[in-house]
Amino acid sequence: MDYKKSKAPVNTVTRNIMDLCEDTDNIYESVAIIGKRANQIAAEIKQDLSKKLAEFASYNDSLEEVFENREQIEISRYYEKLPKPTLLATQEFIEKNIYWRDPAKERQFEDED
Repeated sequence: MDYKKSKAPVNTVTRNIMDLCEDTDNIYESVAIIGKRANQIAAEIKQDLSKKLAEFASYNDSLEEVFENREQIEISRYYEKLPKPTLLATQEFIEKNIYWRDPAKERQFEDED
């Protein structure tokens, strides 16, 4: 996924917490959902970055041969400029792009039937 094309802000944004709990009716549940999605996004970004930087890996431990690689620096800068995973996850939650469910509530509805 290309996170650069996301509409998520790069800086911290003050939000009305009541907007975040419209779907769940519970701010803590909303924060838990956003937090889990942020962890997933962070893992994806870390995996992508590791794959790209693995191409530049030097298997020599000699300090004399350390050199600056322009492409590696550009890749690192690109990932540093991305919005933080929590901001990406919050934006996805607000846009209703996150699928979530509560198995406990599903069981409760099944028991009532």
